[in-house]
Amino acid sequence: MELFLAIFSVLLIVLSVLPFFRNQHWVFRVPEFMKIQILVLQGIVFTATLFFAEKDLWFWIVNAIQFALILYHLYILIRYTKFYKKKAVKKKSTASATVKVISVNVYQFNKDFHLLQQLIEKYRPDIFITMESNSDWEKANRKFEKEYPFTEKITLENTYGMHLYSKIPFVKSTVHFFVAEDVPSIEAQFQTSDGHDFVVFAVHPPPPSPTEETTSKERDGDLLCVAKKIREHPVPSLVIGDFNTVAWSVTSILFRKTSELIDARVGRGILATFHAKYWFFRVPLDLLFHSPEIFVEKLETLEAIGSDHFPILCEFHINLYDTKQEDEVKTLKPEEEEIVEELIEEGIKEESDNREEIATE
Repeated sequence: MELFLAIFSVLLIVLSVLPFFRNQHWVFRVPEFMKIQILVLQGIVFTATLFFAEKDLWFWIVNAIQFALILYHLYILIRYTKFYKKKAVKKKSTASATVKVISVNVYQFNKDFHLLQQLIEKYRPDIFITMESNSDWEKANRKFEKEYPFTEKITLENTYGMHLYSKIPFVKSTVHFFVAEDVPSIEAQFQTSDGHDFVVFAVHPPPPSPTEETTSKERDGDLLCVAKKIREHPVPSLVIGDFNTVAWSVTSILFRKTSELIDARVGRGILATFHAKYWFFRVPLDLLFHSPEIFVEKLETLEAIGSDHFPILCEFHINLYDTKQEDEVKTLKPEEEEIVEELIEEGIKEESDNREEIATE
């Protein structure tokens, strides 16, 4: 028992420390996703060692490190809970009408098309976005095109298809391939019926993993290209989608600072969206960032649709005359600017043409 606790304690310490290194290999990046699970296990192991381990020098060294890391994880995660102070959103007379958006990674091989259709019919969003949507999903969702006449469709069979459906008219819509020619992002500019312009970026970069990309270079480069594009945009912007990273990762922090957007999860909860079928492994991969002129009224996960991701719903309004969120915007330091440029260059360099055009389950 004592040997098991010692080995497990060291393993948890290693997993906690790996993300501090800038190495982009999946071995170093995947533990970022697991911060909640690591924290829970550290709490259990730390408590167990107090009762079952011999109080020798090894015990005090390992437990001191473990305790310090528990405090560090709590410090990072507390801001993604409702205990963290968040300014209340009060809609003013100068604000736009409320806009409702749903985003979901449908999982390309999921055939429960009716569950997504029921979800859309239940919540009636103004805009909904699907990721991993291939030709089967496009056909299944054609029934919505009368109600949602403004569409942007990138139908791919490589798990990176993306479709956007809207009741609100486009001012313009653009499909970007920032890093890889088979991994799209959508930029769509809208104007509400009461005259408020806003932009929605939909993203889904590839994850670092032993089965897909061995490094996070493509993901990091893609997201930071989006961030730079947004920073130059004069219109209030909202970025939503399957980021394949978590809100507290180095990449997300650089994304937030580069784009000069606000993380909508802060003060609202973890809102884990993946994996829908295995509760202990759930992490928040589907993220949302927004300009200070956009005020999130509601952000929540919705019921399962047969995918490995839960959908997320966001309700927001726009107010160009309300400045109370501007102090939440963080910007890059000069050394971080250099890191961002390096990551973008590495992402473009890493992109290869050998990813299969048609993915298999």
